[in-house]
Amino acid sequence: MPDQPQALPGPPLRVLVADDNPVVRAGLTALLGTHPDLEVVAQATDGEEALREARVHHPDVVLLDVRMPGTDGLTALPELAALCPVMMLTYSTEPEVVAEALCRGASGYLVHGEFTAPELIKAVRDLREGRPTVSSSLGVSYKPSRESHDPSSQLQPFVAQSSKARPWYAPRLHRRAPDRAGRPSFGLSSREVEVMDLIASGMNNRQIAATCFISEKTVKNHINHIFAKLHASTRGEAIAHWLGTAHRGWPR
Repeated sequence: MPDQPQALPGPPLRVLVADDNPVVRAGLTALLGTHPDLEVVAQATDGEEALREARVHHPDVVLLDVRMPGTDGLTALPELAALCPVMMLTYSTEPEVVAEALCRGASGYLVHGEFTAPELIKAVRDLREGRPTVSSSLGVSYKPSRESHDPSSQLQPFVAQSSKARPWYAPRLHRRAPDRAGRPSFGLSSREVEVMDLIASGMNNRQIAATCFISEKTVKNHINHIFAKLHASTRGEAIAHWLGTAHRGWPR
């Protein structure tokens, strides 16, 4: 009996990566590119470019950052979600942002530093199959539904929203780092906010570099800028100012 012909593998899952940080884009592209069933077909630096590239390349999945200059991820999300499943891949953990992303059609939400490379690969594959993945720290449940094939309809956020609260992504504010829980951002950029939050969590420079997909030299540059803006000379002083525990008479 002649050998049965082997079934040819299906086409690779086509991914669009949208993030304003070139190091993050390069890292994600390199990671996804090591798997033959995944292919990064386009990259974008903001929401407007993501929409343009999505219409041209017809990806199966979009990995989308929240905070980007120009058109941010949340602004572009509804149109992108109408084209294909969208996974938010970001540092943003604010409950209002998570809830808004899910309401606008995100089919998954992963926070940098809370997943491994294999977990990300699995999440991307699962998304095409209608299985959303959400970072466990966000307080969002996934309940499979027989009635709906839309992954975003199966995500149920347990977060408080206020219609009176003005979100950080309101018009004309998308270029500013958001205030966190009512605390001032001291003029830090969105990347500096991320680095400062990691400093406050106790990470060293090497851990921050690995989490942010940047070099340790870049981390040091960010820290120098952060210290200048916070009028701090040590990590302890910076953390105290950042968390609002510094006294008025703190030495500068």
